Amino acid sequence: MAKCDQCGKEENMPYQCRHCGGTYCADHRLPENHGCPGLENWNDPDKVFDSGFDDSVNQRGGGSGNVLSRMGVNTGPGGVFGYFRGNMTYVFLGVIWVVFLLQHVVLLTLGESAHNALFVISPQHPEYVWTWVTSIFSHSPFGFFHIAGNSIVIYFFGRIVEQYVGSRDFALLFLGSGVLAGLGQIAIQAYQGIGVGALGASGAALAIMGVLTVLNPSLRVYLYFILPVPLWLITIAYAGLTAFGILGFAGGGIAHVAHGVGLVIGLAYGQRVKDKLSAPSQLQLGGGMGGRGPGGPGGPGGRGPF
Repeated sequence: MAKCDQCGKEENMPYQCRHCGGTYCADHRLPENHGCPGLENWNDPDKVFDSGFDDSVNQRGGGSGNVLSRMGVNTGPGGVFGYFRGNMTYVFLGVIWVVFLLQHVVLLTLGESAHNALFVISPQHPEYVWTWVTSIFSHSPFGFFHIAGNSIVIYFFGRIVEQYVGSRDFALLFLGSGVLAGLGQIAIQAYQGIGVGALGASGAALAIMGVLTVLNPSLRVYLYFILPVPLWLITIAYAGLTAFGILGFAGGGIAHVAHGVGLVIGLAYGQRVKDKLSAPSQLQLGGGMGGRGPGGPGGPGGRGPF
């Protein structure tokens, strides 16, 4: 049984809105019947409900659609791109693991120089603009904890954040914070005269955690599946560790500046959207959230360069 967020009615088979995350009865399941904030976010005077990943919904002037639509690419629910709606968290996770395998292939066949040129953003070669993006999905090929830790954070926190902000904004947040985190890291390395470069999705993962911290700082995260800890405490602890790392007191070999940039971006974005969204009150493996998103262990565990 679940209670409708709009009228309080108990429902055996409630409906969950993919866009605001609310739980509703049959009478209030449509976005226009429960005042879904997405109806305002898309600036659509006719209240045409879109997923948030496609911005081709007609506007006042009749609508010209987005770039992909004008190119003849179907981004609607029936098209190929429709499968990405609500699933960008899993798409990014899949890309991360595919790239991880490709890193090993490149290392074994072409060597470390080719690997670094393709996957590592570095202060020596900031003009390698492809590494601004590929470095987000790359991880230390010589250890498992780096990619595993980032994957845990993205899987459990990312799905919730995507559910509330929409797939398009989630994708922009993930990629934008990842790129800025990487550029911030190599900027400080260039200033310090260090040329190791950086790679990893930790900046994007910390941005995701920052957004969720603002939306619901008291969210209970079951650390190691056992210990209930409020998310704000985990975020403060991680921010403190990052600050100590930037000052040179802890965590050598970790891209603390990238972590800090990602976290700040996430907190800022969360502050921007917090009045339009609602978030769950609990996160644990196997549910416990009243049907309002996936559960799982919390806390970033990435221990890689980035």
